Amino acid sequence: MRPTDLIEDYLSIWVLLSAGLGLAVPRLSVVTRVSTLLLAVMIGSVSLTLSVEQFREIDARSLGLVLAGHVTMPFLAVGVARGFGLSPELTVGFVVLGAVTPELVTPVMTELGGGDTALSTSALVVVGVGSVGFVPGAVTLLAGGVDVPTLPIVEQLTLAVVVPMTVAVGARAWQPERVGRYDTYYPAVSALTVILVIGGVTAANAELVRSNVSSLVPVGAAAVTLNGLGYAVGSLLGRAGSRSTRIATVLSVGMRDFAVAAALVIAAGLPTTASLPAVAFGVVEMTTSAGLAEWFGRHSK
Repeated sequence: MRPTDLIEDYLSIWVLLSAGLGLAVPRLSVVTRVSTLLLAVMIGSVSLTLSVEQFREIDARSLGLVLAGHVTMPFLAVGVARGFGLSPELTVGFVVLGAVTPELVTPVMTELGGGDTALSTSALVVVGVGSVGFVPGAVTLLAGGVDVPTLPIVEQLTLAVVVPMTVAVGARAWQPERVGRYDTYYPAVSALTVILVIGGVTAANAELVRSNVSSLVPVGAAAVTLNGLGYAVGSLLGRAGSRSTRIATVLSVGMRDFAVAAALVIAAGLPTTASLPAVAFGVVEMTTSAGLAEWFGRHSK
């Protein structure tokens, strides 16, 4: 077995181990100091497998369905939070989580699962641009008008998605043979950065988790429910498309950028407990998405 297979085929296990290590060793939060760089490497690596032609071939209808699924997420989030009887602070946290962009590692998971990476990447960028208005609007409508700053979203998407993706796709267009020579390694590099990021983010929120143990069960259950509903909506919307399109749709709708959600909650001056849904959801989605990527990938092979 090649080292790349060891990383890709057992990604869900590595993610769980990384999250557990982060909770046990909070000092690993030092990783978050270079989180933007890690995310740029993550997106850049997987984007090296993409060509300009792949973006040109994206079906507008498929992209529209992904966007439609994205719009449903904050409504599902508030319904789930209220269904589990969570406090207003935790409910706001779930609304923010549902409204933010798809998780930045979605293209990586899509690539590992054999899905349409160009579609998931395009959806990420389009939703990112639209989130400047969508996130504050959704929170105002569903969570009582919390003022959510959008500059952090724009900055993160620009530095961690748009720039590395543009450079990587341009490099492949310029030197397709040289770049294509290492195609088998790019997804593994991206997967390795996923493992590092989840460990760092979990470590950075270890104290928050420990100080809110009593809330973990209902918040965790709500996170699992929202994640599952997102995947279900994505599967329903993508059922008429090809297998690769369906994989991209499932992951793009079901995965939420928990790191951005947590950062926005803090930046908006909300109680620290309001970021707990993002932390719980992050551990849940990274585990489930890694498992789905493995399952999709094996069936594709």
